Amino acid sequence: MRQLRRTADLLLASVRSLNWRRQLRTIIVFLAVLAVGGFLIAASGIIPIKASSGHWALTRWFLSFSMSRSVATHSMGIKVPKLADPSLVLQGAGHYETGCRFCHGRPGLRHPPVPRQMTPHPPYLPPVLPKRESGELFYIVKHGVKFTGMPAWPALQRDDEVWAMVAFLRVLPKLNAAQYEELIRGDDPVRDGKQAEEVPPVVVESCGRCHGVDGLGRGVGAFPRLAGQHIPYLYASLSAYARGERHSGMMEPIAAELSSEERRTLARYYGNLPPSIPLPPQKGLAEAIERGEIIAKQGIPSQRIPSCVDCHGPSTIPRNPYYPVLAGQYFEYLVSQLKLFAKEYRGGTPYVRLMHPTAHQLTEEQIRDVARYYASLP
Repeated sequence: MRQLRRTADLLLASVRSLNWRRQLRTIIVFLAVLAVGGFLIAASGIIPIKASSGHWALTRWFLSFSMSRSVATHSMGIKVPKLADPSLVLQGAGHYETGCRFCHGRPGLRHPPVPRQMTPHPPYLPPVLPKRESGELFYIVKHGVKFTGMPAWPALQRDDEVWAMVAFLRVLPKLNAAQYEELIRGDDPVRDGKQAEEVPPVVVESCGRCHGVDGLGRGVGAFPRLAGQHIPYLYASLSAYARGERHSGMMEPIAAELSSEERRTLARYYGNLPPSIPLPPQKGLAEAIERGEIIAKQGIPSQRIPSCVDCHGPSTIPRNPYYPVLAGQYFEYLVSQLKLFAKEYRGGTPYVRLMHPTAHQLTEEQIRDVARYYASLP
């Protein structure tokens, strides 16, 4: 009897195993047919890829849902810096007008005609932005979105620039057309006492928006002062941006569009402008400026940091024109550049590598002290 039961159990197990194998073969055959069928449909060319037809409602919902979930997941843990800074907002506004509004519109102009015909079409941002966290906006701006035409940031090393764009996007929904225009307008050559014919067209059309027609960077530290800077240094910097050797998602696309002669024209124009008048130092900074002066003039031998004045002045000794003038430059800009040097993200002239080991040895306080000193100089 036991033997009969054992035999029956073996037969039942064999049948089950056979059924499982048949089911597995059926699944494999089904998947193979599905794959071959999908390939044949794609190869036949009958699937329309025309943007003019748009997406089905279900497809549109699924893509939007998938994108939102992916962004929410991958942006978790991103630390958001302080964004309520007028200089950050102004910096982001300048680039938005140059690189973003053609697809995403602006206050008073919802959608330009061309991006309106894209599938999926870029969203008009003011109603959408309040629904996104700042970390999510950072992730989208930095990395872009596949299959949408939304590019990644041209210089992935420059998180500081991406945060400037996020700072602007946070205030964009609150702007009307006049307020937006005030942010992105830049200088008016006639208003500032210059005849329009005195200013190169590229300055009026692009550069003046951020650096000012007067080369003073619009006065809040968002952009560097270029007036009176060494002409060879300005030309070398523009060329480095154009070659992608100096990283900036804002400057690289602009410089890459300029011819060599246009870069020379810009360098001569800004280099020949009268140097800036330093902003009065804020109260309570005298000690920081004094510490910065000591570092600039004497260096810090114990940290193997040379003096700054030997290359950057101020001094009466003629200096290499490929070393930038720092006197009167904005504190915020100097701090950001020293931090980029420390990370070896900062390219530029052929002498740029001289700064990497020096900046790497400076502490946060020392960077700020040196920047305070140079910002206080005429």
